[in-house]
Amino acid sequence: MTVKMDGITVRPYEQDDADGLWTLKQSFELELGQKDEEKGERYEAKLTEEYRRGYLSWVADCIERDDGCLIVAEDDELIGYAFVLPESLSFIWDAAVLNELYLSSEYRGTDAATMLITAALDHAREQTLPLDRMLLDVDPANERARAFYETFGFEPWAEMIGREL
Repeated sequence: MTVKMDGITVRPYEQDDADGLWTLKQSFELELGQKDEEKGERYEAKLTEEYRRGYLSWVADCIERDDGCLIVAEDDELIGYAFVLPESLSFIWDAAVLNELYLSSEYRGTDAATMLITAALDHAREQTLPLDRMLLDVDPANERARAFYETFGFEPWAEMIGREL
């Protein structure tokens, strides 16, 4: 499924997209740590070549399980992605999981975000799931992201907590 609008193309990920995906993934991870210096240092430190290889290997495994689970947006180069976990992993939460949605900052607030979330929801609707639901994790302090997801019908469902190992 390929969708084009206003010069932006949203389409399934292809293996040739690996370098562009990695660049976006690095930005995603670094932005996660921007508001907390310690967290930022930890996120930056993990972005090693070994992590890159492992991440791209995992992406390839996910694509092999479900070739439409990773959707990219491009405007001459990759500008964003939406990663829906493969259907075979749906038992993690008994639902579709939007693992990550990332869009380069200059494209936020444009139709590209709507195109990505729509493609992700469409893909999830094709999955056979224990619950007809899509889940995602969003930082409660990220009001812009929360408002974006709410326009698509997302609402608080549970709270994720974590701890160091």
